[in-house]
Amino acid sequence: MENVNFKKWLNDMQLDHPLVIAGPCSAETEEQVLEIAHELKNTDATVYRAGVWKPRTRPGTFEGSGVKALPWLQKVKEQTGMLTAVEIANAEHAKLALEFDIDILWIGARTTVNPFAVQEIAEAIQNTDKIVLVKNPINPDLALWMGAIERFYKMGVTNLGAIHRGFSSFRKSKYRNIPSWQIAIDLKAKFPNLPIINDPSHITGNRDLIFDVSQTALDLKMEGLMIETHCNPDEAWSDASQQIKPARLIEIMNELKVRKPRFEKEESVSKLNALRKEINEKDDQLLETLAERMQIVENIGKAKKEGNVAVLQNTRWQEILSKVIEKGEEQGMTKIFIEKIFKAIHQESIAHQEKIIKS
Repeated sequence: MENVNFKKWLNDMQLDHPLVIAGPCSAETEEQVLEIAHELKNTDATVYRAGVWKPRTRPGTFEGSGVKALPWLQKVKEQTGMLTAVEIANAEHAKLALEFDIDILWIGARTTVNPFAVQEIAEAIQNTDKIVLVKNPINPDLALWMGAIERFYKMGVTNLGAIHRGFSSFRKSKYRNIPSWQIAIDLKAKFPNLPIINDPSHITGNRDLIFDVSQTALDLKMEGLMIETHCNPDEAWSDASQQIKPARLIEIMNELKVRKPRFEKEESVSKLNALRKEINEKDDQLLETLAERMQIVENIGKAKKEGNVAVLQNTRWQEILSKVIEKGEEQGMTKIFIEKIFKAIHQESIAHQEKIIKS
């Protein structure tokens, strides 16, 4: 994709802090929407977000106030000067959002997974100059995320950005949605000019973790934050546990550190280059060691072929895994990291041995 206009818009805003999109998970009543908006007017928030249509996992829960909430957001803009943002899940939502002059439209994770729905929305708003933000899909699929963004771009929607809200996982975690930061990093590598907004509310599902995730997002040079904010979060009609009060938003923004994009002092640059050279040398050593290990693996494969022995020796593999996890943790590395590395090595080893046995 070429340059994205949203990036220019962010630069033109000349904010002295990351872009902050804040507001309630759901627009519950007109009074609630306006009360929160007037509280947020005194914070770093530039954009007011509110869920108008709420996709819920099961029926019978609050699914949003619907179209009647859109005039409430118009009043927010009139009374506070803040821009407004809502989630749209289909072409009809898109048309209504445009009709009520919503400034920013975002595509939810449940919609991003459906290329048909994304295409219909893109066609409904083609050539609009509205800002469209695409949340990552529920499942950790970079291609699906990229594809949704590309569908809008091909329909002439060039004011584009992405929202990183984490990914669902069956693995037990302190997060509601696993951050999987590398996927967002990979998206930035594919689309360098595409701004990425982090959504710590949906990643954590827990207001106590929002600061830490927000800081990590800024450390990774994400351009903004979308933080769910409510004057009475414990009484919220949806996702109460992940919403914070406007006063807490002010505290978080004051505590966050925005890192410099690069070193400014010449001696610091020299030190960094020297360390990077060391990293390059270690990487070369790692690759050489892996190549030597694979040579041993192939010799084992030849021995298995001669003895007509199965490639997978699960007891041996579990012994190796337990040993390396223990040693890795002694060296300050996490179990998850060691497992990922050695499972990848094991899969490559099996592939090498299968090739030998079948030859």
